Amino acid sequence: MGNTHLAIDIGASSGRCILGRLEGDRMVLEEVHRFANQQVRRNGHDCWDLDLLWQGILDGLKACKACGTIPATIGIDTWAVDFVLLDREGRLLGDAVAYRDSRTRGMDAVVERTIPAAELYARTGIQKQSFNTIYQLAALQAEHPEQLARAGILLMIPDYFNYLLTGVQKQEYTNATSTGLVNAVQKTWDRELLDLLGLPRRLFGPLSMPGTEVGSLREEIAAEVGFQTTVVLPATHDTGSAFLAVPAEDDRAVYLSSGTWSLLGVENDAPITTGESRRHNFTNEGGAWYRYRYLKNIMGLWMIQSIRRELNGVDYVAGKERAAWTLDVQPGEKQWSFPDLIAAAESAADFPSVVNANDDAFLAPASMIAVIQATCATAGQPVPRTVAQLMQCVYRSLTLCYKCAVDELSQLTGKRYTAIHIVGGGCQDNYLNRMTATICRLPVWAGPVEGTAIGNLVIQMIHGGEFADLAAARQCIRESFDIKEVLPQ
Repeated sequence: MGNTHLAIDIGASSGRCILGRLEGDRMVLEEVHRFANQQVRRNGHDCWDLDLLWQGILDGLKACKACGTIPATIGIDTWAVDFVLLDREGRLLGDAVAYRDSRTRGMDAVVERTIPAAELYARTGIQKQSFNTIYQLAALQAEHPEQLARAGILLMIPDYFNYLLTGVQKQEYTNATSTGLVNAVQKTWDRELLDLLGLPRRLFGPLSMPGTEVGSLREEIAAEVGFQTTVVLPATHDTGSAFLAVPAEDDRAVYLSSGTWSLLGVENDAPITTGESRRHNFTNEGGAWYRYRYLKNIMGLWMIQSIRRELNGVDYVAGKERAAWTLDVQPGEKQWSFPDLIAAAESAADFPSVVNANDDAFLAPASMIAVIQATCATAGQPVPRTVAQLMQCVYRSLTLCYKCAVDELSQLTGKRYTAIHIVGGGCQDNYLNRMTATICRLPVWAGPVEGTAIGNLVIQMIHGGEFADLAAARQCIRESFDIKEVLPQ
């Protein structure tokens, strides 16, 4: 039995602390702690509760000690684009504003007065999304220029937690590329772009690759959790970790990391930053070993998660008022589980209405249900009036977005794809898998479920010498986890 490693995987709704080790030729996982993630309203913005997340991380480390397993290394991954600023003494400046906050509204136009969208894409290769870090920084320049003036460094969310653990400030490459400030070809911060935007160069230091050691735990942290270990950078962007866990055997497979977001794409050796690629809104996110994740962000299970919260009488952010909607049930009338919603969708398989799941209207609405109904009405389609119709509309819309993205990928790369590999929590939704296979006319391979944590662990295990390379790790993943084949109907 080799060393045990700890993946701390923090998503938009929860965090997981998962131990991983090799037993013979198989990877074995053990979840030791799970904790909530939530947004809070502060100073007029939707923000992440960093104190809650930090406590979850500490509790996860203590859970390792309690179960008698001390990880040789630990790695943290989270979502992308969000950041904090620290002053020159390493103290936090301001709040960790969440990407779904409305502060970036109109900031794309502000940035494009300085650098046209086509030139920005040619430099960075990053898909235009209203919440990209580059637009968040433009909003911060307008609202709180004093924070930028006082700041000594910008840290993405996982970089910040690594700093709290070790006292070492490192900026990890894969997450940095999501900012829209890294030159896709040069693979480092685009200094000319920073100057054009009036962003202080001192905030942007050397970029570190996955596999880099950050450092040991600070003495007071080691004393609190009961052991000492080494923090290692995984691909700290969760999608970067998830893609590493895809057990594909050739370059004809499309990858789909299915969670709050659906990230659908492929791995390339070089970025594609053509005008056609920009028009189709594909992104070139940096990956481990300077591989490029060429993909499209699709709204994903966020729509389903939001509907479930509304039906159960819970708003996604405290203080947001729910818009009026009309369905065959009332909020909180019953508690809906995800299996309940899946069954409802299946029962209305003939309901035809669809929406563009990538429309910004679905990013952070006061009511997901109301905006879906309004969108259908505006388009002259049947309006979903039952939970079953509503869910069928969402499933049909998501899978049509997947098909469109696969078709665009083929056009942009010149390749014909032969399968879709789905990893992450969404791969457990058998109905979505079946619809995806049928609509896309491609076989689907579903699994592993904990794709992001596994990809996080893969980097740690390669760093520790337990895998020779990514190919060896993917072979182990194929042999270690239940991966289901779903054929088109």
